[in-house]
Amino acid sequence: MSNILFTSAATAKNGRDGHVKSDDGIINLNLVHPAGNETGAGSNPEQLFAAGYAACYDGALNYIAKEKMTPIISETTAEVSFLKDEFDDGFKIGVALTIKIEGVSPEEAEELAEEAHQLCPYSKATRENIEVVLKPRVGKSEPS
Repeated sequence: MSNILFTSAATAKNGRDGHVKSDDGIINLNLVHPAGNETGAGSNPEQLFAAGYAACYDGALNYIAKEKMTPIISETTAEVSFLKDEFDDGFKIGVALTIKIEGVSPEEAEELAEEAHQLCPYSKATRENIEVVLKPRVGKSEPS
Protein backbone atom coordinates (compact mmCIF):
# COMPACT_ATOMS: atom_id res chain seq x y z
CA MET A 1 0.00 0.00 0.00
CA SER A 2 1.12 3.54 -0.59
CA ASN A 3 1.32 6.28 2.01
CA ILE A 4 -1.29 5.27 4.64
CA LEU A 5 -2.85 8.26 6.41
CA PHE A 6 -5.00 6.23 8.81
CA THR A 7 -6.68 2.84 9.06
CA SER A 8 -10.13 1.92 10.35
CA ALA A 9 -11.17 -1.63 11.17
CA ALA A 10 -14.36 -3.53 11.87
CA THR A 11 -15.07 -7.21 12.45
CA ALA A 12 -18.19 -9.06 11.31
CA LYS A 13 -19.32 -12.41 12.71
CA ASN A 14 -21.88 -14.76 11.18
CA GLY A 15 -22.50 -12.73 7.99
CA ARG A 16 -25.84 -11.09 7.30
CA ASP A 17 -27.46 -12.59 10.38
CA GLY A 18 -24.66 -11.72 12.76
CA HIS A 19 -22.92 -8.76 14.32
CA VAL A 20 -20.44 -6.08 13.29
CA LYS A 21 -18.23 -4.02 15.58
CA SER A 22 -15.61 -1.39 14.86
CA ASP A 23 -12.24 -1.56 16.55
CA ASP A 24 -13.15 1.48 18.71
CA GLY A 25 -16.63 0.14 19.58
CA ILE A 26 -18.51 3.11 18.10
CA ILE A 27 -20.11 0.82 15.54
CA ASN A 28 -21.60 -2.11 17.42
CA LEU A 29 -24.58 -3.43 15.48
CA ASN A 30 -26.63 -6.54 14.99
CA LEU A 31 -26.91 -7.48 11.33
CA VAL A 32 -30.11 -8.76 9.76
CA HIS A 33 -30.87 -9.98 6.28
CA PRO A 34 -33.43 -7.46 4.93
CA ALA A 35 -35.24 -10.03 2.77
CA GLY A 36 -36.19 -12.30 5.67
CA ASN A 37 -36.17 -9.83 8.54
CA GLU A 38 -39.45 -9.60 10.39
CA THR A 39 -38.28 -7.65 13.44
CA GLY A 40 -36.47 -4.77 11.71
CA ALA A 41 -33.92 -4.71 14.53
CA GLY A 42 -30.51 -4.44 12.94
CA SER A 43 -28.51 -3.07 10.08
CA ASN A 44 -27.15 -4.64 6.89
CA PRO A 45 -23.99 -4.27 4.81
CA GLU A 46 -25.74 -2.12 2.20
CA GLN A 47 -26.87 0.35 4.86
CA LEU A 48 -23.35 0.59 6.27
CA PHE A 49 -21.87 1.05 2.78
CA ALA A 50 -24.48 3.75 2.05
CA ALA A 51 -23.51 5.66 5.19
CA GLY A 52 -19.81 5.51 4.35
CA TYR A 53 -20.29 6.42 0.69
CA ALA A 54 -22.62 9.35 1.46
CA ALA A 55 -20.18 10.79 4.01
CA CYS A 56 -17.12 10.32 1.79
CA TYR A 57 -18.80 11.73 -1.33
CA ASP A 58 -20.18 14.75 0.54
CA GLY A 59 -16.70 15.40 1.92
CA ALA A 60 -15.23 15.30 -1.61
CA LEU A 61 -17.98 17.63 -2.84
CA ASN A 62 -17.25 20.17 -0.13
CA TYR A 63 -13.51 19.90 -0.79
CA ILE A 64 -14.04 20.66 -4.50
CA ALA A 65 -16.36 23.59 -3.70
CA LYS A 66 -13.86 25.02 -1.22
CA GLU A 67 -11.02 24.71 -3.77
CA LYS A 68 -13.20 26.65 -6.24
CA MET A 69 -14.02 29.19 -3.51
CA THR A 70 -17.71 28.41 -4.02
CA PRO A 71 -19.61 28.43 -0.71
CA ILE A 72 -22.22 25.67 -0.63
CA ILE A 73 -24.45 23.80 1.75
CA SER A 74 -24.77 20.17 0.74
CA GLU A 75 -26.49 16.93 1.61
CA THR A 76 -25.76 13.58 -0.04
CA THR A 77 -28.01 10.55 0.21
CA ALA A 78 -26.62 7.22 -1.00
CA GLU A 79 -29.15 4.55 -1.93
CA VAL A 80 -27.40 1.19 -2.16
CA SER A 81 -29.44 -1.51 -3.89
CA PHE A 82 -28.82 -5.24 -3.57
CA LEU A 83 -29.29 -6.71 -7.05
CA LYS A 84 -29.37 -10.07 -8.77
CA ASP A 85 -26.41 -10.27 -11.17
CA GLU A 86 -27.77 -11.10 -14.62
CA PHE A 87 -24.40 -12.55 -15.71
CA ASP A 88 -24.06 -15.28 -13.08
CA ASP A 89 -25.95 -16.79 -10.16
CA GLY A 90 -24.56 -14.20 -7.74
CA PHE A 91 -25.49 -10.77 -6.55
CA LYS A 92 -24.15 -7.23 -6.92
CA ILE A 93 -24.84 -3.74 -5.67
CA GLY A 94 -25.73 -0.48 -7.39
CA VAL A 95 -25.66 3.05 -5.98
CA ALA A 96 -27.69 6.19 -6.62
CA LEU A 97 -26.31 9.38 -5.08
CA THR A 98 -28.80 12.21 -4.60
CA ILE A 99 -26.79 15.37 -4.04
CA LYS A 100 -28.60 18.48 -2.79
CA ILE A 101 -26.47 21.60 -3.25
CA GLU A 102 -27.49 25.04 -2.07
CA GLY A 103 -25.74 28.14 -3.38
CA VAL A 104 -25.07 27.24 -7.03
CA SER A 105 -26.85 27.05 -10.39
CA PRO A 106 -28.04 23.72 -11.79
CA GLU A 107 -25.09 23.71 -14.20
CA GLU A 108 -22.61 24.35 -11.38
CA ALA A 109 -24.27 21.59 -9.32
CA GLU A 110 -23.76 19.11 -12.20
CA GLU A 111 -20.12 20.15 -12.55
CA LEU A 112 -19.40 19.94 -8.81
CA ALA A 113 -21.17 16.56 -8.59
CA GLU A 114 -19.07 15.08 -11.39
CA GLU A 115 -15.80 16.51 -10.04
CA ALA A 116 -16.60 15.11 -6.59
CA HIS A 117 -17.28 11.73 -8.20
CA GLN A 118 -13.79 11.81 -9.74
CA LEU A 119 -12.17 12.71 -6.39
CA CYS A 120 -14.16 10.62 -3.87
CA PRO A 121 -12.25 7.50 -2.69
CA TYR A 122 -15.47 5.43 -2.63
CA SER A 123 -16.22 6.46 -6.21
CA LYS A 124 -12.68 5.55 -7.22
CA ALA A 125 -12.97 2.16 -5.49
CA THR A 126 -16.25 1.33 -7.24
CA ARG A 127 -15.46 2.83 -10.67
CA GLU A 128 -16.18 0.31 -13.44
CA ASN A 129 -17.15 -2.26 -10.79
CA ILE A 130 -20.69 -1.14 -9.97
CA GLU A 131 -23.18 1.24 -11.51
CA VAL A 132 -23.25 4.62 -9.75
CA VAL A 133 -25.89 7.16 -10.77
CA LEU A 134 -25.40 10.83 -9.81
CA LYS A 135 -28.54 12.90 -9.16
CA PRO A 136 -27.45 16.48 -8.42
CA ARG A 137 -30.22 18.80 -7.23
CA VAL A 138 -30.19 22.50 -6.47
CA GLY A 139 -32.02 23.59 -3.35
CA LYS A 140 -32.08 23.50 0.38
CA SER A 141 -30.84 20.49 2.29
CA GLU A 142 -32.65 19.18 5.33
CA PRO A 143 -31.42 20.46 8.73
CA SER A 144 -29.32 17.93 10.66
